[in-house]
Amino acid sequence: MIDFRHQTFLALCKIKNYTKTAEYLYITQPAVTQHIQYLEEKYNCKLFCYENKKLKLTLQGEQLRKLLTRVVADTAHFKRNIENKDFSEDSIIFGATLSVGEYIMPKVLTELIEKKPRLNIHMEVNNTQVLLEKLWKGEIDFAIVEGIFDKSDYHSMIFSLEKFIPICAANSILANINIDFTQIHLSSLILREKGSGTREILENILKQYNYSLNSFNKIIEIGNMSAIKKLVASNIGITFLYEIVAKKEIEMGELSKIEISGFNITREINFVFLKNSFFESKYIEYFHMMKEAYLDSKIDKPSKNS
Repeated sequence: MIDFRHQTFLALCKIKNYTKTAEYLYITQPAVTQHIQYLEEKYNCKLFCYENKKLKLTLQGEQLRKLLTRVVADTAHFKRNIENKDFSEDSIIFGATLSVGEYIMPKVLTELIEKKPRLNIHMEVNNTQVLLEKLWKGEIDFAIVEGIFDKSDYHSMIFSLEKFIPICAANSILANINIDFTQIHLSSLILREKGSGTREILENILKQYNYSLNSFNKIIEIGNMSAIKKLVASNIGITFLYEIVAKKEIEMGELSKIEISGFNITREINFVFLKNSFFESKYIEYFHMMKEAYLDSKIDKPSKNS
């Protein structure tokens, strides 16, 4: 548990303004100042400084922020479990990004539940940015994400490697031909919202080719992967996504992979939790358990009716 002065510190870290922090905490501004001064005296270091008239954490302040955030997250994990009357060590609360949650995890969770029928699973599906924020708040224990993040802030392990491909409608002029990347921007681009892992990956790939989202003829933002695929299948535009997401539609002839010369992109799906967590060994155990289920899910199995 952390005391009220540390709570004030964390609020100021987020808000970066003494007056607004006081309003947020329903205390006076001098009280906020006193709490920070107390902590600076306690730890014998400056926690904040001003740079270009903006409040900024010092190196020591950033270290304290990370430490306290881990304590808050671990406390939330412990409190959540201890208050659960049905609590068991086989309760898993985690987050998954949209592509992972909808197209990878169903088979993984099926494998897990078949092996461990008493397993209690709570999965939240959201974009990478939101899930990482929930990690810091202790609302989820770990996340399986497809997006780009600062690995120095987290303990991360590669869950899988997935091909990232451009797709179009089966009847598109881009289907069944080899093209150069320079021809891509002539199409309308359908993509996920800001904060999604798929979008971040695409933006980074475009930079490698000296392009940006603004290079495309038209941009359409959709927060639902199924809707994106339907629009692409209707020849409204093209998109980039993980091959596993469009595998069914490609096999059915509704979508087609766009063959771009020299384009062969594979990206990591990462299992992520907070560094130095008290529950680190438990989360690593979950990783191996889910990784094994993932590998088992990729093995073709005989039908129960055969």
